[in-house]
Amino acid sequence: MGRSLQVRADAVCKVKAGLRRNGYARQKDLAEELGIALSTLSNYLNGRPVDYVNFTEISNCLGLDWQAIADLPTTSEPESLPIEQDVSIESFIYIERPPIDRICYEALLHPSCLLRIKAPRLMGKTSLVAHLLRQAAHQGYRTVHLNFHLANQADFRSLSAFLQWFCASVTQQLQLPNRLAQYWDEEFSTNKISCTEYFEKYLLSNNPQPLILSLDEVDRLFVYPELAADFLSLLRAWYEKTKTLKIWQQLRLIIVYATEVYIPLNLHESPFNVGQLIELNEFTAEQITSLAQQYTLEWTESQTQQLMAIVGGHPEWISKALRSLKSKEMPFEQLLQTAALESGLYRGELRHLWRMVHQRTELLEGMRTVMQASQPVRLSTDLSYQLHSLGLIQLQGNFAVPRCALYQRYFCDRLSELL
Repeated sequence: MGRSLQVRADAVCKVKAGLRRNGYARQKDLAEELGIALSTLSNYLNGRPVDYVNFTEISNCLGLDWQAIADLPTTSEPESLPIEQDVSIESFIYIERPPIDRICYEALLHPSCLLRIKAPRLMGKTSLVAHLLRQAAHQGYRTVHLNFHLANQADFRSLSAFLQWFCASVTQQLQLPNRLAQYWDEEFSTNKISCTEYFEKYLLSNNPQPLILSLDEVDRLFVYPELAADFLSLLRAWYEKTKTLKIWQQLRLIIVYATEVYIPLNLHESPFNVGQLIELNEFTAEQITSLAQQYTLEWTESQTQQLMAIVGGHPEWISKALRSLKSKEMPFEQLLQTAALESGLYRGELRHLWRMVHQRTELLEGMRTVMQASQPVRLSTDLSYQLHSLGLIQLQGNFAVPRCALYQRYFCDRLSELL
């Protein structure tokens, strides 16, 4: 029987909110879009087990990181265990990207660490971070992975509300008692000082082991400029403390975000111009071949080139294709021929992207310009930012091109229906 996953109990409300946030009035609408049974979607939304493939596809469609919401078992198995030869499609397979993995891991071993991992959605940011955190945990480090999509809308209403949610979430993951009331002083102090005191005198002092704090989907802050500026300047202040104060050298920061930061930040208060920047690129042909081998597929260089001609080196779409081939869902030739069709392997994700673009006129017109152009085109800064963060375009300097043939074929076909 294949491996199943279920949403953690504390993330069920966030998942259901994601349904509404993405414009699905009924569960039936999303189920039909993905081509899955309504009962499967209901199980997912209510924290009951569904198979791995459905779990990841529904999560992607709702704009959620499946690893951040999944009730994953903990394991004490060493990181160096070999992958078994009968790998099932539900197994969690990770492909390294030299030298990125080594650079990140070595950085985390040292005090005064701030890693900035940047890439469009579904490019493998969360997988990389999960891999790094597993390695660090085996070294005895404490680890916290906090996805900002798990915050409620109300948590962004003020700096006080957000910082208390932030501290409470970290405390919960460290399995410590919540002592916010003991350290928070809104009458005679500031929220940033209270938050700093909570970390310094409680979370960091509680245990001498280094604490790796990974902050995922930081982009969600960018729509709240004042809140973002305050929080990001706080992270920068903490990073500066790691250079001189021993207690703060226990803290190692990872900031994960999708694209460029277009909110105004003081040069000396921004965490985006210090530390180590890691930008994730698409898989190479060699990495795709290696991944196919881990799935124990009979694979050729020609198949790698044919698949890349459709989806480029997009990590999620490559992995989805290999999982499909492993499960014998459809032959390779059919996968290629139907990839951009409503009956194809990527139909759920493509419909979701179309829904997101179709709801906003500026995105729709921007996609029309890029997808129907015969050469790179220049878009406004804001439009480039939004389409790039969705992973729909690649930027060549200041000019935009379709990310892959899959998107160009699908969107050109859908756009032709609007004429």
